[in-house]
Amino acid sequence: MGFLNNIKGNRFYKFFTNIFVMILIPFIIWMLFFDENSYLVHRKFDKEIEELESSITFYKNKIEEDKSTIKKLQDSLELERFAREQYLMKKENEEIYLIEFDTIPKK
Repeated sequence: MGFLNNIKGNRFYKFFTNIFVMILIPFIIWMLFFDENSYLVHRKFDKEIEELESSITFYKNKIEEDKSTIKKLQDSLELERFAREQYLMKKENEEIYLIEFDTIPKK
């Protein structure tokens, strides 16, 4: 009986056998891990929101670049230069040479 009295006299035993603590601990565990609105679900949603916000800024930047490109292409000389560079268009009786650099290092 001395062992049981030592355990019952321990302050951790008294703390964890308190009825409020016995209810609070499972409640906290349930809310953190198992509930529909758990901490893990909120973390996943926060990460998704960050990804969406970064994609929003990326697409806003792309829209600005495209607007500036469209503004430049209003000029016929710029339009011709763009067509030659991007789509390899050429004038009649004109030769185009493509120079490609090998980026793979040789052993």
